[in-house]
Amino acid sequence: MKAIAVTLLCLGLAACETPTLYQAAARPEAVGYSELRIEPGRYRVTFQGGDGAPAPQIEDYAMRRAAEITLRDGYDWFEIVDRSGQMAPPHSSSAISIGGGGADFGRGGGVGLGLGAAFPLSGGPRITRSLEIFCGRGPRPPQPNAYDARGVLASLSAPPGTSAPPPS
Repeated sequence: MKAIAVTLLCLGLAACETPTLYQAAARPEAVGYSELRIEPGRYRVTFQGGDGAPAPQIEDYAMRRAAEITLRDGYDWFEIVDRSGQMAPPHSSSAISIGGGGADFGRGGGVGLGLGAAFPLSGGPRITRSLEIFCGRGPRPPQPNAYDARGVLASLSAPPGTSAPPPS
């Protein structure tokens, strides 16, 4: 019986975690990437991490998506013209509850009092990183926020479940 309780507890804790996979976001608040074409060659790329995902991972995934968009649309390099981020609390909440009850069994009775508490188990805040990028063709300009798209894909290892960088 004790083993079953421990197994159920472990499964419950695992269910609270939101994994951060490199994938398109299914809806605006979901984990994953999204993009908005502002005008030809200019995009806003956003990556929403799961609860507790490390900030460097979220930054890498946003950079990776920016490089993929750049190559997909026939450009060679991109420049980050604006960068922003948000940190939101985990999606679980804390709660305390108190309950009581009583019963009469003819010659005897009983009274009970219960106290319960719930705490966030998700592992940390949700981080979102947005990059506004401007894409170009030819040699990369010498600005510090300009990146060669193929170089970015080569330096960032492919996340699990993704394919290799697009061919040159």
